Amino acid sequence: MLSFFKRAVPCPLAFPTSGVAFFRIINHLAAIKMADKSYFPLSLDTLRILAGWAADCADRALPLFERHAPTDPRPRAALSGIRAFAAGGKRTALLRTLALAALAAAREVNDPAAAAAARAAGFAAASAYTHPLADVQQTKHILGPAAYAALAPELAGGGDAAIGEAEVHRAIEQVPAEVRELLLQMPARQPGKSRLEGLLYALDKGIRAPSLPREA
Repeated sequence: MLSFFKRAVPCPLAFPTSGVAFFRIINHLAAIKMADKSYFPLSLDTLRILAGWAADCADRALPLFERHAPTDPRPRAALSGIRAFAAGGKRTALLRTLALAALAAAREVNDPAAAAAARAAGFAAASAYTHPLADVQQTKHILGPAAYAALAPELAGGGDAAIGEAEVHRAIEQVPAEVRELLLQMPARQPGKSRLEGLLYALDKGIRAPSLPREA
């Protein structure tokens, strides 16, 4: 993100006061960065396939949020919204609103596992806005729902890495070929230092593998 500010550029909203303003700035900066990166065709059909896989991943973690916040509908609403898009619905501003609401729910819940589950839902809803840009940062739009959905039960299980790794393996087994092809358009991730970055790396590496593991 800091690289966006290496040169002076006009920004439509310098001080975001709402979620909509925030997304306008992000899209504006992404467009600026796109000028320095290669981009590729990305169809709505591919985004819908990505959305369906992302929703399936995030849905497995959703009970961990609803156990701690049973009256908060925001993550479930985000998943309902992205499933409607995956089924052929229009990509509207409502998806962004739902994504931001789920991420707000993650900040407000007082449990790390529940927060990760809500973030999985928020990132799933935001997957419809993945940019067709060959930039490693864009890989988080693809892998974020599965990574947070793996982190949530791992945290709920006392930090048992085997739990997260099992969820990563499941997500890789179920990834559609179209999502793999989309990921291959982007640079590979590096391991990083945090547990989330480790899960993102494991997903990235596994999905890129020439022969994906499949359930028997």
